[in-house]
Amino acid sequence: MSFRLECKKVKRTGFLPALIGGGILAAVVPVINMVFRSECYVGLESSPIQILIGANWQMMAMLNILLVVAGACIMYHTEYVDNAIQKMCTLPTKESNLFFGKFALIAVMCVVILIIEAVAIALCSYHWFEWNVNLEVELLKNFGYFLLLLLPTVLSALLIASACKNMWVSLGIGVVCVFIATMIPTSNFTLSLFPFALPFQTFAGVTENTIRNFAIAGTIESIVIAIAEVLFLRVRRSFE
Repeated sequence: MSFRLECKKVKRTGFLPALIGGGILAAVVPVINMVFRSECYVGLESSPIQILIGANWQMMAMLNILLVVAGACIMYHTEYVDNAIQKMCTLPTKESNLFFGKFALIAVMCVVILIIEAVAIALCSYHWFEWNVNLEVELLKNFGYFLLLLLPTVLSALLIASACKNMWVSLGIGVVCVFIATMIPTSNFTLSLFPFALPFQTFAGVTENTIRNFAIAGTIESIVIAIAEVLFLRVRRSFE
């Protein structure tokens, strides 16, 4: 119900064009890199996916996080304009359902964005490297891992956007968090648990133990942030 409602709401905003356009922009990154710098990567002894992800993922991940932040701000901006969220609260529905409806919609859009990026990586692999029979499996593992680590970022961006009535405040906080995340070394496990830094982690070329630890941490973070949002909404409602 909430998911359908959120889909109807975003039709009147630039949410869908912004996220799809941004996803295409992120997908173009490896293509441009290979067009102008293919001699730096062709001939390396790693798998094509590992080479392409290692060369491009940091920039692609940063664009993905910025898209999530912008999407969360756009979605909550429609709620706070003309006090629409107060009118929604008078209906027989929980405010937390609105939050999880928005989360589901952004999560679906993240899947779409990652599919676009996976296609770009596959085309680069096919054009500049030898064909790998396990390409689909590698792409599925890598981008499934990226999606899992992107979910805490989605929840965090929505939590910030739900707390700030002014869209520019939540957007500013989100952008600051993104730039802080870019300064965190990906090799530091503790600092990398910052929700906006998790999407910078890669699957290829990393030990199974590290992948398992980040996967567990990302799942726990998602649950904790979701619970924090529910508690925040209850506390805020009690003071209104």
